[in-house]
Amino acid sequence: MVHLVRKDWNLLGAEPLLGAGLAPDAVKSPVVLLAVALQIFAVGLAALVPISAGSDRWRLVSICASSAVFAAVIYPVFSHWVWGFGWLSQLRGMFGLPPFADGGAGAVQVVGGLTALSVAWVLGPRQGKYAEGQATAIPGHHIVLVLFGCLLALVGWMGLDAAIAMLFYGMGAEQVATIAVDAMLSAAGGCLAAVAVTQWRYRKPDASLSANGWIAGLVAGSAGCGLISPLAAVAIGVVAGVIVTFLVEALELRLYIDDPGGAISVHAGAGLWGLLAFGLFGPANGERWALVLSQLVGIATLLGFVLPLIHGCHLLLNRFVRFRVDADGDWQGMDIRELGAGAYPEFVIHADEFVPR
Repeated sequence: MVHLVRKDWNLLGAEPLLGAGLAPDAVKSPVVLLAVALQIFAVGLAALVPISAGSDRWRLVSICASSAVFAAVIYPVFSHWVWGFGWLSQLRGMFGLPPFADGGAGAVQVVGGLTALSVAWVLGPRQGKYAEGQATAIPGHHIVLVLFGCLLALVGWMGLDAAIAMLFYGMGAEQVATIAVDAMLSAAGGCLAAVAVTQWRYRKPDASLSANGWIAGLVAGSAGCGLISPLAAVAIGVVAGVIVTFLVEALELRLYIDDPGGAISVHAGAGLWGLLAFGLFGPANGERWALVLSQLVGIATLLGFVLPLIHGCHLLLNRFVRFRVDADGDWQGMDIRELGAGAYPEFVIHADEFVPR
């Protein structure tokens, strides 16, 4: 792991917040600059996850406010605990357990997914989503673009996993190929599992859920970042794909949580599984169940502390910056209401359509 400043154990960790205190000669180091660039990218990626959960009803100003709070408070706390020599990385000295291991599945994906869950709770469902207690399908407008986005995500994921593995797992540049192979295998396992499950349940494969399975495999596999075997990468991806297909349905039909993009299932659900799977399949050095217990400590921290912290911040923020758009905005569409321009100019729009009824 890269530690810019090494100190004795403390709760938050030894890495300087916002890069404060970095010596001029340290800034010149490529490793330090890579660490800073990675964290900037990682917090931005995690902050994007909840936006899909708030689709069609989350106001732009509240998105910006929530992202600012996320980047300033929520993400730094957990990432410092894991990657900044905080207490989760020092479980050996505290409880005699191996350090909690996370290649991004927890600090980036699960934290982003739990933020999506909080956003969906605060916003409530879209208008027309639930009528007489039944969920109404509101499909996306272009599934081909969704699938193309999954291919782009695979390429970006390889770079993200490689950077994290080299910085925090001590892997060398010569092992980048292993990291890429594991990412592709976990993604393929997740996608094929979702295809198989939806074919079995609905008699036809569901393209949207298969795309979610693809990303879920990447999310779950990112906990290992090349430290797991190819066979384990496939197994982790397969389980992630199965989890997502059932969790999407459970959230929508049983818990009445409206998550248009499946962000909660893909990032929080598959990410939690990935953290546990690292304990089951990662290098344990004869401490298999101790490693599993360490991973469970990290999972409990995410669910028992980080989620309440996120939701408390959102409830407080919602009092000052209202999250949900009003009824007219819900009807007009967020592109017109929030950005002042139509996202689909091929449709003819008349001014009288926006006169309140």
